Amino acid sequence: MASTTLSVPEIHCGHCKSAIEGAVGPLEGVRTVEVDVDARSVRVDHDDAVTVRALVDVIEDQGYDVPDQEALAG
Repeated sequence: MASTTLSVPEIHCGHCKSAIEGAVGPLEGVRTVEVDVDARSVRVDHDDAVTVRALVDVIEDQGYDVPDQEALAG
């Protein structure tokens, strides 16, 4: 299992949190999704088969920009 944390500067409210959690949560291999509105970040615990690119694509499909960054994986 892996954990990925992404910075999403456009997160600012509960609607953002719900939209992102609702989009990322159903992805195959995703175990948990936690959006921190104050930190403007998304933490995803997932199987090793889930790629950071897949997570970014789903978040961006919801209308949130995920700037070029090095994801913190652990």
